[in-house]
Amino acid sequence: MMIRYASYFIAALLPLLLFRWFAPASIGEIDFWLLWLVAMVLVSLPVVYAEIALAYRSVDAPFAGMQKLTREADASPAWRSFGWLAALVSIIIAALVISGASTGILAALTELNSALAVPSFAIAAGLMVIAVLLSLLGVAPLPIGLGLMVIGLLLGMANGLPNIDFAMTDISLTEWARAVALALVSVGAGTGLYWFGQNLVTKQVVTAVDTNNHNAQTPASKQAKNVYRATKLVRPIWILQLLVGGVALLMSGMSLPPIGQLLYWVGVLFVVSYLLHYSTQQLAHKFGLLVSLILTFVLALVLVVAIPTTWLVGILVIISSVAVLLLSIFAGWQMKISHLRKSLNFDNEAFYNLWRVAIRLVVPLALLLALIGWVMQWVS
Repeated sequence: MMIRYASYFIAALLPLLLFRWFAPASIGEIDFWLLWLVAMVLVSLPVVYAEIALAYRSVDAPFAGMQKLTREADASPAWRSFGWLAALVSIIIAALVISGASTGILAALTELNSALAVPSFAIAAGLMVIAVLLSLLGVAPLPIGLGLMVIGLLLGMANGLPNIDFAMTDISLTEWARAVALALVSVGAGTGLYWFGQNLVTKQVVTAVDTNNHNAQTPASKQAKNVYRATKLVRPIWILQLLVGGVALLMSGMSLPPIGQLLYWVGVLFVVSYLLHYSTQQLAHKFGLLVSLILTFVLALVLVVAIPTTWLVGILVIISSVAVLLLSIFAGWQMKISHLRKSLNFDNEAFYNLWRVAIRLVVPLALLLALIGWVMQWVS
């Protein structure tokens, strides 16, 4: 039962995890809210549609699925790099939030007069070890993490919400860059997490079909593919992202009491374990489970200990943008039209045509403009 709702847990959790890294200093900027809504509609929504459609078409996880899809589309093996990038993005997200968790836990313990006499990077390394061990539990830690994070935020709300003075400011390319990052990275579009979640559901359905004798004459994969359609999955995921994202933006400037901070960051630890579980499962297709677990742990540990947090944000923006760009170009220009039309199964042909224009032209252009905006910000 938990597997069926993994994608919805991720849709609710990622904004709570990552909005603090990409929200502007003044959350009352109305133009930023408008740009974020535009990015959610024009960029994030088409990409999530593409991701779920490719999951439905491949009936496999991102890493293995891209191998099937490139062969089917007679496309270059270079497009399979999306699987590597998606696994890497999840590890970078894990390192970024664990770095934040170590700092937050130290701050909370200091307020409680129980500060540990150890550096922040040592706590981060210890938290990463715990997260890797929890990753062996698969999907199970997700609801625990969500519950702890929500309790921590509720304790913060009990102290009062931050006062926000809304005002219209000048729109800039750097502001668009942050809005796109918020709409993509923070909702997990292009990371393969929704693709992976759909694959978990598909495997569960295949297993159930295999155990039923009356379905023996029909291949299990076909039975599973007949149950789900991309359009039915994307709408509730995207609406949930929009609602939780709005709440997360409003609460991004809220300060939590020490106990609330501890509960929130422990919840983050449980959520990070699923990100590491996802990356391990992807790399296992190439290296085997044990080697993949070690690789994931070593890479995550190096990132969280050796790379400054501000650099991790920049690395995350660049790699995730490249991953989404690869996904959009592959889905829009390499996949056969008939295959994706069947996978998406829109109620109206006009919706499919709008999605195709968005994934082929709008998403790549928006991403390139966002990358230019980030470069301008970093240079300045």
